[in-house]
This record gives sequence, structure tokens and C-alpha cells, in this order.
Amino acid sequence: MAKPNYSGEKRRKELEKQRKKQEKKQRKLENAASSGSADEPSTENPEASETSPQP
Repeated sequence: MAKPNYSGEKRRKELEKQRKKQEKKQRKLENAASSGSADEPSTENPEASETSPQP
């Protein structure tokens, strides 16, 4: 009987996490660029937006 390829599954999960992290970073940069171009400073708390809500 063949052994399951857990290392392949782990690699896919790591790649998925990395891709999501890059997408999140890109969204933050786009949001900062769009809000940064305005004359008024942002009233959002940057620390609050980084933390995910707990269920």
C-alpha cells in the first residue's frame, strides 16, 4: 500500500498561505495609496485593521 504524500499537502498549504498573505499586503498598499492621495488623514486605527476578529 502506498504512503500518503503529506509533504505535498503541507507544501500546498504553505503556498496558499503565502499567496493570501501577498494578496492582503497588496490590498493594504492599494488602500493606503487611495486614502493617502486624499488631503485628509485617515481616521482608521491601523492596528485594529490588522487583527482579525475572534469568533
